[in-house]
Amino acid sequence: MFDRIIWDKLNEECGVFGIYNHKEAPQLTYLGLHALQHRGQESAGMCASDGEKWYKHRGMGLVSEAFGKGDLEKFGGHIAIGHTRYTTAGSSKIENAQPLFFRYAQGGMAVAHNGNLVNASALRKELEQKGSIFQTTSDTEVIGHLIARAKSKELPEAVKEALQYIKGAYALLVMNERQLVIALDPNGLRPLSLGRLGDAIVVASETCAFDIVGAEYWRDVQPGELIVIDEAGIHTGTFAEKTQRSICTFEYIYFARPDSDIDGINVHMARKRLGKQLALEAPIEADVVTGVPDSSISAAIGFAEATGIPYELGLIKNRYVGRTFIQPTQELRERGVYMKLSAVRKVVEGKRVVMIDDSIVRGTTSGRIVRMLREAGATEVHVRISSPPVMNPCYYGIDTSSREELIASSQSVEQIRRFIGADSLSFLSVEGMISAIGREDHESPNQGHCLACFTGQYPTEIEFEAALPAHKCD
Repeated sequence: MFDRIIWDKLNEECGVFGIYNHKEAPQLTYLGLHALQHRGQESAGMCASDGEKWYKHRGMGLVSEAFGKGDLEKFGGHIAIGHTRYTTAGSSKIENAQPLFFRYAQGGMAVAHNGNLVNASALRKELEQKGSIFQTTSDTEVIGHLIARAKSKELPEAVKEALQYIKGAYALLVMNERQLVIALDPNGLRPLSLGRLGDAIVVASETCAFDIVGAEYWRDVQPGELIVIDEAGIHTGTFAEKTQRSICTFEYIYFARPDSDIDGINVHMARKRLGKQLALEAPIEADVVTGVPDSSISAAIGFAEATGIPYELGLIKNRYVGRTFIQPTQELRERGVYMKLSAVRKVVEGKRVVMIDDSIVRGTTSGRIVRMLREAGATEVHVRISSPPVMNPCYYGIDTSSREELIASSQSVEQIRRFIGADSLSFLSVEGMISAIGREDHESPNQGHCLACFTGQYPTEIEFEAALPAHKCD
């Protein structure tokens, strides 16, 4: 696919959205998925219920592609959950599109999950040995099987029991015909927020989804928290002992939309502070500052404000490039970045340019953008990255699974500079990044951040072959 071949950015796995007690729950969920489109572009789906009947649909592509003409008109119900997916665990095919729907002894159940389980393979193997039959390669299906095999017949207790055996990152929505269950992993690796819309309760991966449906932000779901919403009201509790918050730092750097707030911190303002901190740590004499669209614009504005160097739109993003464009030759693959970005010659020609980007993963795209700026007439190109070098793989739902994919794991900053062809290159320090984002978690040495991709210190044990206790699935 085009994004996989050309755009060597980190990619989030997915986004989730749910609503309880609204007569237009499916229609609002559809709108919410549009707001979360940036979190996944490979498939989208929705499950809804009116208390008796189920309404289900999944499709490949963007939300507008997954739901064709008339698909949404068939939906009814006052409870709904939706999902937009980028593939990390499991291949890109309709079977893996979410929400996953199950029929089991207690009735119907739908599951939507943002994140990645580090022990999914071991759990799947154990469940298969005990008779479970899997229809997908998604680790979300493991959660469904664990819930179905739980001793409790009540959905909330069954979910709570299932969560005792999964490890990793998960913002989880589970629903049946009358209840919506919400859970966040004990480390809070993924964002998940609650909103109110009249008498309805809304839940979403990002607060930007509340704006599109007219909901008001209520609060964030806490790590290890289990929330049950049904006719009796809202019930909150915990399913795990309190742990140190370890939210993915890249939510602030790159993944989340600028208009979202994560733990009370606006993403756009956090990125501006990252740019200002970068200017303090790596100043440079230049004529113009530009950011790689879209996620680096905020940091570029912050860098420009701190240095007094004018900010300009030196790079323009083409928003209408097909996601599945296949380049038949190596030469066309090399030119593929020009389909997504264009340099504004009149802005950069004859100028010393500071190019701000949020990260360097493999280095190929950075090199092509540097060349593009030089071809447009830039006399110097100085690259500044608003995060530390990404040196370690992520196992929690980001599409880096090996160090070999990461240029910073084996190359020095100087070697990377030469590889991308920049006149200078600097990354933000870990300490500067934490300070600039501005989280204040006094119980955590990392201020509540997961820094694994930068430091190699993972907030959970990475036990891919951890076995499921035999007596739990009998």
